[in-house]
Amino acid sequence: MRKLACRPLSNPPLPGMLAVNLKSLAPAVPVDGRQSPTALAIARGTARYLHALGYCVVSELPLPSGRRADLVALGSDGEIIIIEIKSSVADFRADQKWTDYRMHCDRLFFATVVDVPCDIFPTDAGLIVADAFGATIVCEAPEHRLPAATRKSVMLRFAQAAALRLQALADPQGPYAGQMF
Repeated sequence: MRKLACRPLSNPPLPGMLAVNLKSLAPAVPVDGRQSPTALAIARGTARYLHALGYCVVSELPLPSGRRADLVALGSDGEIIIIEIKSSVADFRADQKWTDYRMHCDRLFFATVVDVPCDIFPTDAGLIVADAFGATIVCEAPEHRLPAATRKSVMLRFAQAAALRLQALADPQGPYAGQMF
């Protein structure tokens, strides 16, 4: 392995670095713009709830199939949960691509608000009712364990998306800023 030579600093820091203060480095969470305020509130409350249960959550995660899951939760044991957010009856009826999510998770949940009737959701998926501050599981999702290769693929996408998003927040002018991972 090649060792990097350590040279004394002969040049001052880049000009822009002299004007940097801590407030200018404070990360701002980018807003995607595709979700309604209701969907964003459901996502926030559901993510808080799942975090309290010990899961890490990534939103809008591209899956190996090309679909994009609203929320993907990863447990400490490697369990992968996908949560499809439906903010209204019309939203549920207009979008049926959630059936493709089953092949990328151990359990599939829908998350909605209390105003949406629970009986519109399929019985073979779990149901979470949420608001902007929290959530509760109304119906548990049946478990369908993933094959090892699929689990690895989804976990790698999860890890890469989380790392790239964190780096984009830490360095908004970097080459990855503004990209959706």
